[in-house]
Amino acid sequence: MIKKILISITVILLTGLAVSAQNGRKLTFLDGVQAYTNGQYEISGKIFKAIVDKDPSNDAAWYYLGLSNVTTDISGAKNCLRKAMELDPRNFWYKETIARVYMYNRENDLAIALYEKLLEEYPEKTDILYSLANLYLAEGNSEKAVSTIESLESVSGKSDATVMARYNIFRQKNDNENAYKVLKDYVNEYSSPYVLTMLGDYEMGMYNDTTAIAYYDEALSLDRDYAPARIGKAEAYRMTRRYPEYFSSLNSIMSDVALPAASKAEYIKAVLGRSDRRFVQTFTSEIDSVLALGIECHPADTGLVQAAGVFYVQTDRLPEAAAMFLKNAELDTTSVAAAATYVQVLATMEDWDAVVSESERMYARFPKELAFVEMINVAEYNRKNYAAVISNCERIVKSPYADDAAVLRAMSTIGDMQYQTGEVAKAYKTYDAVLKKDPQNLPVLNNYAWYLCTEGKKLGKAYRMSKITVEKEPDNPTYLDTFGWILHLMGRDLEAKPFFKHAMLYGGKESATILRHYGTVLEKLGETDLAKVYYDQADKLPAEKQ
Repeated sequence: MIKKILISITVILLTGLAVSAQNGRKLTFLDGVQAYTNGQYEISGKIFKAIVDKDPSNDAAWYYLGLSNVTTDISGAKNCLRKAMELDPRNFWYKETIARVYMYNRENDLAIALYEKLLEEYPEKTDILYSLANLYLAEGNSEKAVSTIESLESVSGKSDATVMARYNIFRQKNDNENAYKVLKDYVNEYSSPYVLTMLGDYEMGMYNDTTAIAYYDEALSLDRDYAPARIGKAEAYRMTRRYPEYFSSLNSIMSDVALPAASKAEYIKAVLGRSDRRFVQTFTSEIDSVLALGIECHPADTGLVQAAGVFYVQTDRLPEAAAMFLKNAELDTTSVAAAATYVQVLATMEDWDAVVSESERMYARFPKELAFVEMINVAEYNRKNYAAVISNCERIVKSPYADDAAVLRAMSTIGDMQYQTGEVAKAYKTYDAVLKKDPQNLPVLNNYAWYLCTEGKKLGKAYRMSKITVEKEPDNPTYLDTFGWILHLMGRDLEAKPFFKHAMLYGGKESATILRHYGTVLEKLGETDLAKVYYDQADKLPAEKQ
């Protein structure tokens, strides 16, 4: 709906009012229209704002100012459009545009009132009837919707739009039988690839694949390039396990330059998303071919490239996935998500050198996105380059784009690295600084308490800090382990036992350290047989969980 509003450029008398540009040239109304047409809404908004400031009676400038603000300030946009309508109350386009804005903003009552008034003024404009029928339907007023459709058909005859409106009315009433009868009756009178494809989809849902394919074929006889029918027919083959026909159809679809890339990408993503692992493994080479044909046909389409990357991840081919996600990030250099996905795949590959270099490159591209610096830290930590981690955290702390949470997270990591490198006093000082800003910072409270207790120092302080963590997150096995172990060191094993027992229910059995701590507590309490069970479980865990 936004797109429709933004591209509804109307024929309006262009005025000669001008404003100053930065280069000294006067920016005119025409410059504003050109900027708006090019999608430069911020620029066009500034131009038209300057014009209405100079001449508040310029209705056309108010109109374009409203259009320029639709995506960023819906309330302000409505005010501007209302102002244009007040200045020229006879202008159909001003009224129709604000009605569309009401529809977009789901202010259906206001939209209906305005469209009904427009219909009285312009009974010959059938587009108003389409809009009203959809609005009545959205409000659940099927009686008015039917009446409006009948009025529309009496003027213009039946069409795909009117039959779909009737179909939606029956669907809204959960009357599927009559909904599809409307479609069948329509195709008996009129030729419509769209409606025939819908009937094919319906028959597939009823497991009538032969009938479904017949509908798809009839749609394609009317328009051999109609993408939904071609995809529907291919899907019918897939659902009935006719895989040779399926992949033959899909290859034809993917290699057809006339079919939109978006439809291809959307379909292949849906198939891969709902397919089980067996299907993917069995037909890996066929799917590879499908994706290769699609990308060859549309080399700059990010949707298809992304689909290929996801498929490579599904089939455990991470280097190929990384190459695709890199291509995706370079095709759309404005997408933070594309860049982040690429870096995440590199991290999954544990290619830490690449994570550092590529995260630095993406951070230069998106200097506000501190997550890239944090990814660098993950890599540097795994490279045991703790000094670099500290340096990167200091970058975050100094960044003008770092919020309080990011700063505290960075300071916490600095403390962890200082402790890791033997600068214990500095680490504790850093932790104290974090807790001064955020006394309830649970990761810092836990780590600080753990380090104190492992040194056997200030157990009372460690106890108080750790107690906060288990009160705030009573199911966190790491916090439960820290608190339980502090109690053990204080000679309070009977009190410690229930915390370890609770940790076992929430992931504690996946940590050899927690299992051994529990075994130690049980042994102290004389439960040696049970302690041995947990010691054995700890010994059997893989190396990464030791």
